[in-house]
Amino acid sequence: MRGGEAPVVTDAELAALGVHRIPVPIPFPQAGGPVNVYLLEEADGAITLVDAGLGSGEAQAALEAGLARLGRSPGEVRRIVVTHGHVDHFGAARFVQERCEAEAGRVPPVYCHPADAPKITEGGRRWRDTLPLYGAYLARLGVPPEVLAAIARAGERSFGLARRVKEALPIGEGEVIETRRLRLEVLHMPGHTPGLVCLYDRERRIFLSDDHLLERVSPNPLIELGPGGEAGLFRPLLAYLASVARMRALEIDVVLPGHGPPFSGHREVIDRLTGFYAKRQARIVELLAGGSLTPYAISRALFPAAKPEETFLTVSETIANLEVLEHEGRSAREERDGGIRFALPA
Repeated sequence: MRGGEAPVVTDAELAALGVHRIPVPIPFPQAGGPVNVYLLEEADGAITLVDAGLGSGEAQAALEAGLARLGRSPGEVRRIVVTHGHVDHFGAARFVQERCEAEAGRVPPVYCHPADAPKITEGGRRWRDTLPLYGAYLARLGVPPEVLAAIARAGERSFGLARRVKEALPIGEGEVIETRRLRLEVLHMPGHTPGLVCLYDRERRIFLSDDHLLERVSPNPLIELGPGGEAGLFRPLLAYLASVARMRALEIDVVLPGHGPPFSGHREVIDRLTGFYAKRQARIVELLAGGSLTPYAISRALFPAAKPEETFLTVSETIANLEVLEHEGRSAREERDGGIRFALPA
């Protein structure tokens, strides 16, 4: 793929490298389309799955049908690499393990970065356990009680679409996954989640980006609280901008994203994305020129058509951009009467 040779961009060309994309349906339109499960052929005929899709009946049937179209079955899965701890990426991992055990008498291990392991394993905290912490924090950001109730209902529905695995083995920066034709380096790219990992074949210049970089959708920088509800331990957009700058410096011919078809031109996509964030931050500064505001009030101005159940996404996006402005000295946090507001610096 050097010397002017055209980059690999089609599913057929990827198949020649032992890489197969299985789109799996999800009920989240803001994600940018079906989630991609990648089947990687190993040298001895076994397979690795990168992500597993959602744990709904429809999604699991689509995954199994996708394997069958390739002449494969869950019993051939040697390992499952979960790129990050969101339900549409790990939700069917337990299903694949159980099907493999039924067919082949063994349970393929699941790997993920330790920072995201609590999201996907049985020992991690559940949504209902963390809801009081997140509810209290969102209330401090100005979210009203009726909207908090809508967020809680939406979260319960979403997390019900995934079954957690019993355990996850650690995978992290610098490790290598060998397949039939690829040598994939594990790159820790925090931002969308604290433990998101991407896979990079440096020789063939192929990059499995999962949700770190999508061609037409900006990854949500979601609120992440500490175990006791502490805010600010992880600032997702600041972490993301550092990670995506690292990706921009890499030589990449084709990106295999978590949603949508393969694409090229990663630097152009990254530049559009960072430009988009800069415009959003400029708009927030304009809003703050009128006086201090809660993050919820700012989110309503930025996303006037958003439904109440989408508020966790919109407020997460808002506070993440406010944290960038705060880091750059362009916004100032005010904490009073138990609430959090932002204003322009004095």
